[in-house]
Formats: sequence, structure tokens, C-alpha cells
Amino acid sequence: MMRLPLFEFRSPRTLEEAVRILDGQGPSTMPLAGGTDLLPNMKRRQQVPRTLMSLRHVESLRHVQLSDSGSRLGACLTLTDIAEDPRFRNGMTALAQASALVATPHIRNMATLGGNLCLDTRCNYYDQNYEWRKAINFCLKKDGNTCWVATGSSKCVAVSSTDTAPALIALGARVRLFSRSGEREVALADLYNNDGINYIKRRPDEILAEVLLDPLHGWKSTYWKLRRRGSFDFPVLSVAAAARFSTQGVVEDARIVVGSAASRPLVAGEASKSLLGRSLNPESIAEAAALAARIAKPLDNTDFDMTWRKRVTAEFVTYALRELRGNDMHVERESVTRHPLPQS
Repeated sequence: MMRLPLFEFRSPRTLEEAVRILDGQGPSTMPLAGGTDLLPNMKRRQQVPRTLMSLRHVESLRHVQLSDSGSRLGACLTLTDIAEDPRFRNGMTALAQASALVATPHIRNMATLGGNLCLDTRCNYYDQNYEWRKAINFCLKKDGNTCWVATGSSKCVAVSSTDTAPALIALGARVRLFSRSGEREVALADLYNNDGINYIKRRPDEILAEVLLDPLHGWKSTYWKLRRRGSFDFPVLSVAAAARFSTQGVVEDARIVVGSAASRPLVAGEASKSLLGRSLNPESIAEAAALAARIAKPLDNTDFDMTWRKRVTAEFVTYALRELRGNDMHVERESVTRHPLPQS
């Protein structure tokens, strides 16, 4: 049985009290939202904070404000809150879909939006118990000196496995980060580094408190996820796509984001630009899918064959864009959710 290490527990009631607790403590004090990722990591001794600070009772972190002028989502909204709220099924469909595809219902009842955005990167050599990792002399991400995926690399290549980040990046989201010294607003796409260890730009004294979205009038969005099982598993590939259409069906703006193919979500800028001023016809979709697949360079540190995962990127972008066009994709979505495409 894996047990939690000893820690001190704090439970502030306000955001101001929470940032006071974090001030000057560094990584020895960590915020705890749902705990569905942090607590297992602590049992595996991947993270060993001396103090856990629960955000459960900070009511200001659970608000939802949806209006014509934009949206504000508290970071401690649970994924179930988002997945089951019909207000998220219009322009923010991608976020609702991503939230609904995380893990299992029990975990979604606890897991939070902010926690999923800050999710630790994953790797087959890292996500093991302490004794297993010790037996291989640990890895670069924790306690070791070698990346066992790319032994010649000086950088950890653990994979970003957040579901909600690609969806929200496709929606143009920003986040507000609070610390005792003030607050700052960051485009979500700029919050991440392509580094398996230093994967996020949130400082240890900051709390990711809120997600901000501009008005999404005329936008459609969708999220597609590849995993071995139809439930529970982390993504080994994800694609989020969003587009704003003219009344004639011409794409006026678009964003395509590829997840779980690097240490950060990858914005497919060229693929997105290729759609501007065009309708989503077979030719434009095929061109965008090919461009998006170029940026996906998965390594052999998660499930499935890495070469096959790269090829499937184009297929998933195609599915997403066909869905934005208005195609009924229920059969395809059911197929990849329950029975992933065969490897060849």
C-alpha cells in the first residue's frame, strides 16, 4: 500500500488568506484543489510538499459568470460542474466535451478546472511508484540525471496530458494568477513551456484563480480525445478546434490545438491560418489536417506506437473540422471513444 508522506494542512477561507500562506514558501507549500492528481503523486513521492493548502472553502474560486461581454470561470469549479451545465454547450462546447472526457465520474466530481490546467506532465518512466523508479536509477524529471525516453536529451520530454487546456486555448482563454504581490493576466497558450519539468509559468506563490473568455458569438468548437479505454485514461492525443463563421459559412477566424503530443499543448498556427477566408470543404480540411500533423512529434513515453499517434493527428483534425462544418459525427466519436483506431 502506498501511503501519503506527513504534511501540515491549511484551509483558508479567502483568496487573500490563501496567497498569504503561499507567500515566500516556495514549492514546500502547494495548493490543493480536488487532489486527484497531486495526492497520487505524493503517494509515489513525485511531489513531497511539507504543507498542503486546501482551496475547498474559498467560495470566490467557484463562481460562474457568463454574459454577452465575456465569461469568467472560477478555478475550483469541478469538471462535473462544467460537463453537466447546459450553458457550456454553445460556443464553449469544446470545454464541456473535454471536461466530460476526463477520467471517471467519481474523479470529475472532485477534479477542478484549475487543477486540470495545472496538471503535472506524464511519462511511462515517471508515473511509477518510488521503488520502481529507484530500480532504474530514477529519471531526469525526479531524482535522476537521465531522460529514459531520450537518453541524449538534456531536457525532460514528459507529456502534457491536460484535457481542458487545449479546449480553452482553442477558445482564446486567458487566466488570472494571484499572489500576495498582486495579480497578472496571461493568455492560456502562453502559460506553458515545452519542458516536462518546468512545464508551467505559474510561480509557487501564485494561485490560478480564474479563467477568462472573450465573447464567443458566432464561434463553434469541439474536442476529440484518443485513449485506449473509453473511460479513465489520460489522452495520448487530443485535438481541439474552434472557428467563427460568416453567414455564408466562410471561416473568419480559427484555432486548432494539438494536445498530448509534447510537453505543452501545441497551437497549430499554420493550419488555422490556412482555413481563413475559406469554407470547410474536403480540400481545406485536408490541407489543415496535414499542416496540423506536422507539429505533432510524439515520443515513446505514453500509450500506443508513437508513429501511429502522429498519423492519427491528421485524422482527428479532420474529424474535428467536419464536426464544426455541421456533419453528424456521432458514429466516429463513438468509435474512437470506445474502440480507438487500429494500429497499422
